[in-house]
Amino acid sequence: QVQLVESGGGLVQAGGSLRLSCAASGRTFSSYAMGWFRQAPGKEREFVAAISWSGGSTYYADSVKGRFTISRDNAKNTVYLQMNSLRPEDTAVYYCAARQGIFLPTISAYDYWGQGTQVTVSS
Repeated sequence: QVQLVESGGGLVQAGGSLRLSCAASGRTFSSYAMGWFRQAPGKEREFVAAISWSGGSTYYADSVKGRFTISRDNAKNTVYLQMNSLRPEDTAVYYCAARQGIFLPTISAYDYWGQGTQVTVSS
């Protein structure tokens, strides 16, 4: 069982940066692939980024590639999402998720989810 708690969301102007954190409980955090997803008002939840259990491999949605960076610190049981050059269309609730095995960009593949943190980008 893994419990996930996101933090770091807020209001930022377009072009600004935020760093989201996702703290995980459990001793086996390092065995889980982690993902970030987001859901904008009136839209379906979508994949943002994913990272392998070791942190050695990452994968991004085209819409954030080159602007967002996912990373993890297994000693701190935490995964991060550094978001730069933010745009109004990045406004959404951001969720982290965990799954055992390889990292995937598919929502249904993840077993554990956090409650989400709101990111609002003003124009």
